[in-house]
Amino acid sequence: MLSNRQEIMNNRSHEQAIALAAVFQAATLVEQLARTGDIAGDASDPLIKSLFEQSPAHFNDVYGDPKLNLGIGLRQLQVVCKRDPRGLNPDVTRYALSLLHLERKLFKSPAMISQLGQGIDAASRQAQHFSPTHENTVAALAGLYKQTLSNLSFRIRVTGNPTYLQTNYTANRVRALLLAGIRGAILWRQVGGKRWHLLTNRKRYLKACEELLNQPSRH
Repeated sequence: MLSNRQEIMNNRSHEQAIALAAVFQAATLVEQLARTGDIAGDASDPLIKSLFEQSPAHFNDVYGDPKLNLGIGLRQLQVVCKRDPRGLNPDVTRYALSLLHLERKLFKSPAMISQLGQGIDAASRQAQHFSPTHENTVAALAGLYKQTLSNLSFRIRVTGNPTYLQTNYTANRVRALLLAGIRGAILWRQVGGKRWHLLTNRKRYLKACEELLNQPSRH
């Protein structure tokens, strides 16, 4: 039997791992887009949809089933926590850490936070009219990122194939995913995540990832 304190710590570790997984999944998909111009499957959908869950009743409402929706991010977080050089992608790691850093910059700008909230509200109306992942909605989210976070003193530099990065299709999806990554970083901070936890809590995050990936999927 787990004590109440142990249960709380386990739940908090799971929540932090899920939020971090969203950051790493966004980073992974940005790297794939920049390199290949596309993403296999629908791995970006839960990230984009999370942007419209601004006041969830429960933590799990943001991403749904983590095993189904954040498997890529959970596995990437495992690789990072294990410090396994065979699985580490330096660009993915750089994007993820940059997202965490950019979120801290955003946190110090209440005016930009308000601007983002208003922009998300506007984009949500498009999401209702079309769909959360429709190209028009994605373009609106990309425009919001460009108008706000791109103007902070720290900017994320995405590298890849210029042929793809120069197209509106790829550029919009990259910016929308970076915005979704910021959503994950905000959530991570809200559930107690700190930058140094990536060093001090590696074993705890590894255990949480393993448990989340091995639990039965919710339908």
